[in-house]
Amino acid sequence: MSGRLVHVGSAVVDYVYRIDALPAPGAEKTASAYARVAGGGFNMMVAARRTGMKVVFGGQLGTGPDGDFLRAAFAAEGIETLTPPSAIMDSGNCVAMISGDAERTFVSWPGAESRLTLDMMKPVQVVPGDWVFTSGYTLSYPGSRDALTGWIEALPVGIPFVFDPTPVIADIPRPILDRVLACTTWLSCNTDEAAAIAGSGDAQTVAVRLLEDHCPQAAGVVIRAGARGCLVRLADGGIRTVPGFEVEAVDTNGAGDTHIGAFVSGLSRGMRACDAARYANAAAALSVTRHGGSSAPADLEIQEFLTRHGQATERGQEEATAT
Repeated sequence: MSGRLVHVGSAVVDYVYRIDALPAPGAEKTASAYARVAGGGFNMMVAARRTGMKVVFGGQLGTGPDGDFLRAAFAAEGIETLTPPSAIMDSGNCVAMISGDAERTFVSWPGAESRLTLDMMKPVQVVPGDWVFTSGYTLSYPGSRDALTGWIEALPVGIPFVFDPTPVIADIPRPILDRVLACTTWLSCNTDEAAAIAGSGDAQTVAVRLLEDHCPQAAGVVIRAGARGCLVRLADGGIRTVPGFEVEAVDTNGAGDTHIGAFVSGLSRGMRACDAARYANAAAALSVTRHGGSSAPADLEIQEFLTRHGQATERGQEEATAT
């Protein structure tokens, strides 16, 4: 049985505009569609929740219309918030522009999620069986990075810690990033983020450097490559490329979050790493065929998708090949 996911990250409200293409500087566009949705770390939490994990949120929500909107979204998904709301500010938001090629452009405004102190986090207590997750967004905020890093370093022995550096990795001070990586059990990042940490090179070479030079306590790293799938490198030397699935994408917003949430959920239920990665690839593939960042599929949908692709019975016939 899976344990809890304790998500200590950032949740914001996304204001999503669909346009055919980004406007030129000084020009104006009329959106073909608009939506107000829960976003940020919410997308990863939804993916884990819909695939079988109990999820609790240890970050900060605000007091105001955006905070209220997020609390309602959390409640609808059965996600409990452990910390009291901020008494001084609302939750942040993000304008997301989704263009006709399914790519997205973001402009964000930090709110309560950017302020964390150890006093605020006192209600966030982990127990054996829990999995802890945070992202680079929370570590990029000057008002939260120090407290969160210290909290992560004080996690009890045996609690798996999963980290996603996210596209804002350049905004995380290197000493903070190094301290968090040193505590990481599973690192999940895209190819650009992996290179930002460990330098350029092919995915296998970069994965080796990530483990040897940056994540000494890690069980493994996952380097995501979008529609091409991902590379899984294990601390014991095993490595495997897990291919993705060809689908017609309409919205890639939240695909990485979905991948991470499904991967952690799979691991928590005892899947081997490459099986969990294949499961996560399927979850992400399904998510990009739907509009909205929190479009993660349920476990049954993923299993049916894998069955259609002839992979339902594949259980890591070869967990990894030695390098």
